Amino acid sequence: MTVPGPAEPPSEDLSRLAELHGVATSYSPSPDRTVAASAGAVVAALAALGVDAGTPEAARTALAAREGELAGRLLPPTVVCRSGAPCAALDALPDGTRLHIETEQGETSASIEQLPPGVHRLTATAPDGRTARVHLVVAPARLPTPAARSYGLMVQVYSLLSRRSWGMGDLGDLEELAAWAGRALGAGFVQVNPLHAAVPGAPTDPSPYRPSSRRFPDPVYLRVEGVPEFAYAEPGQLPEKAALLREAVLEKGELIDRDAVWEVKREALELLREVPLGPGRRAAYADFLAEQGQALEDHATWYALAEVHGADWHRWPAGLRDPRSPETARARAELMDRVDFHCRLAWLTDTQLTAAQRAAREAGMPIGIVHDLAVGVHPAGADAWAQQEYFASGMSVGAPPDAFNSLGQDWGLPPWRPDRLAASGYAPYRRLLRALFRYAGALRIDHVMGLFRLWWVPQGRPPTEGTYVRYDGEAMLAILALEASRAGAVVIGEDLGTVEPGVREALQECGVLGTSVLWFERDWEGNGRPLAPDRWRADCLATATTHDLPPTAARLSGDHVELRDRLGLLTRPLAQERAEAAADVGEWLALLTRLGLFEGADEGGRPGSTEEAEIQALHRFLLRTPARMVGVWLPDTVGDRRPQNLPGTWDQYPNWRLPVADADGRPITLEELAASPRLHALIEVLKAGTQAPG
Repeated sequence: MTVPGPAEPPSEDLSRLAELHGVATSYSPSPDRTVAASAGAVVAALAALGVDAGTPEAARTALAAREGELAGRLLPPTVVCRSGAPCAALDALPDGTRLHIETEQGETSASIEQLPPGVHRLTATAPDGRTARVHLVVAPARLPTPAARSYGLMVQVYSLLSRRSWGMGDLGDLEELAAWAGRALGAGFVQVNPLHAAVPGAPTDPSPYRPSSRRFPDPVYLRVEGVPEFAYAEPGQLPEKAALLREAVLEKGELIDRDAVWEVKREALELLREVPLGPGRRAAYADFLAEQGQALEDHATWYALAEVHGADWHRWPAGLRDPRSPETARARAELMDRVDFHCRLAWLTDTQLTAAQRAAREAGMPIGIVHDLAVGVHPAGADAWAQQEYFASGMSVGAPPDAFNSLGQDWGLPPWRPDRLAASGYAPYRRLLRALFRYAGALRIDHVMGLFRLWWVPQGRPPTEGTYVRYDGEAMLAILALEASRAGAVVIGEDLGTVEPGVREALQECGVLGTSVLWFERDWEGNGRPLAPDRWRADCLATATTHDLPPTAARLSGDHVELRDRLGLLTRPLAQERAEAAADVGEWLALLTRLGLFEGADEGGRPGSTEEAEIQALHRFLLRTPARMVGVWLPDTVGDRRPQNLPGTWDQYPNWRLPVADADGRPITLEELAASPRLHALIEVLKAGTQAPG
């Protein structure tokens, strides 16, 4: 059935125009229900794509122009060809069309046969005189996939402090964790939160999923003592200040304070600039500057300007809002010392990230560090300023209303314009992936469905008044396959929740692994009971929980329900929520019992039913599935009950600011984790399950 949207549905002309630009006029929150998008949402989305459809006459004019453009077009702006497969767009060219290809390697060809992988320039000339000069993407048919099954640890880097941390987990801690987990635990990977550069300011937004830039990492994660120049600096009282920050979190129960940590680190890094770089280090820095080019210069310029004018470029003097203006060029020259400082921070952070991945691989990890790519960037940040021609002005990414959230969601992230991406040969997307694959053994893509379509919400309107805008999923996957293959990296897509039909199949065909979380894996099309392990998909990362869900100990005890009740987040009576949560857990524990997954169980198949035994049994279950990768949430290894993020809260809960803690809520260090009997008991379960034949 079709039901009206929140306002008047689009007219026939507007619907046709929207279709030709990839703008949806309806959506399906469930398989049996279709909701019409409002005409206002469609008009706003088209306007963000540079199409005027504000009046019926304007829509008719735009429709005629678009139909004429497509009728006369020889090729789309980007053509995708998979290695060893026919290329439909080129096969459809008129007979006698001549091709001239300039490869990115500097060679020329008149045929697509035997072309190397890459993004090339193609000129097609048809017999009737029409020509097209487009981008030609030649990509492998599939991405790299794990050579063998492995298990790994999942952790939010800031939350894992050691006795050397300056108030929050850092890249030195990550390197140490990877080396230990690979050598001593036999782990195959460590998955981390997005380490993208944050928007500066006090207070800094602690969410790693709303960064200033996805192209460059956040220097707040630097291990300052790990910078070679630190040995020759005079840091004064800074190490003592850092020790106080560390003590406040570990000994006094205070929250992680990124602003305080960055203040101390920034002061230390300013001092390190006074130490001259040695010839080798200077040459390495020069190479980094040359390699990163305009992107790094823009990034550092934004941060230098933000120190003077604030962290929202929309409020800067008019001339500085354009990264290519004469005013910006003059300001960059005047602030060159600060620009260089931020360039150097990017270099130092990149160096330590590379060292962490190298340590992981040297420790025997087949994958190493799994980095996380956020859906988008902050509208006021560096990427949105430097690449503003690629972002849809006046739009925000979100999610439509569904059974779990009747109001929909607005994530406050400007979406990329699909038309500008295609016209550029997906240049910003390619550069972004290349930047992350520099130091990643694998990449997790948050909301991977966004490669196919995103829910656009017009600025100032509720999420219910948005609509989907489609991206060229074939091209997005081809670029992903190209860059991942060049890096030899695995890709994991976060595909939880409502997924458009065909998307999971397309991802699987391309080699992108999915994400399967135990509590969500039920026979939804049958009896609704927990899905037997042999019915799980193989091409996935299987886990018991994630950063957005309750830790397993909290799920088993029902603490997550009590937490939501204390914060006033429950929408139903507490007793009902408790009963449903207990029934959910009970069903899973009953299945674990039937499968004999409790070690040392009694005749009924259950042990004395300790929380630790239940967590171990849940992970034995994950190992019974065919999943290629099995992840264990690091806080689960010590019984932590506090979620790192509680969706739907802002200041009611300390999201993204909690250290890893034990079952009693006592923060514990990396050194204590390494000595934890509870951790080692769970790891033995994982090692046995991934090292067993078959």
